[in-house]
Amino acid sequence: MKTLLKTLTILSGAGLSAESGIKTFRDSDGLWENHDVMEVASIAGARKNPKLVFEFYNQRRRQLQEVIPNLAHQIIAELEEEFKVQVITQNVDDLHERAGSRDVLHLHGELLSACTWDKTWRTRWINDLYPEDRNEEGELLRPDIVWFGEDVPNLSLAATLMSQSNMLIVIGTSLQVYPAAGLIDFTPANCASYLIDLHADEISVPRNFTVIQKTASEGMAYWRAHFAK
Repeated sequence: MKTLLKTLTILSGAGLSAESGIKTFRDSDGLWENHDVMEVASIAGARKNPKLVFEFYNQRRRQLQEVIPNLAHQIIAELEEEFKVQVITQNVDDLHERAGSRDVLHLHGELLSACTWDKTWRTRWINDLYPEDRNEEGELLRPDIVWFGEDVPNLSLAATLMSQSNMLIVIGTSLQVYPAAGLIDFTPANCASYLIDLHADEISVPRNFTVIQKTASEGMAYWRAHFAK
């Protein structure tokens, strides 16, 4: 009789992709690539200055083609041999997928996707995107990103997936950004939970979490060696 695999949920954030060379969402000075975050990552900013916002994401898309998944991404993908792995990520890059992860839910959209402004139509998009670009039906397109001021459409599905977890690893996110941080409240009481964060001593960590105070890659290697059972 085949043994059912434990469900391992990965909740990942910008700190995971930072090791691949992708800048985190907010630098210490509150800017993102020298831009005020609300100018380039809000629905209000996109409507006010679409040219600036679209070019900002064009630059991010170009940068994405210059980086590769790091060791942490690779280990997460390899764990599918031992667990039923579900990745829930706040990242808009495709590094999880490129590393080999098969079940990835993007909370904040995907950089390599374009959609209509009402988000009823979307397509894969790897080249530059401009405010005047349209689909075959003549509808204007935009980056398929969840901006500040917009709902997070995959939040309910993410909560359901969290509720099915036997084990949880939070990596690259400090559990300070909502609504994503609230997802940990949906895990079962007996879910073994781990936080991999080099700066864990600087944040408030929930009591039921085992802290691995290491970088993303070092932390995943340590977790696989000591807790993957």
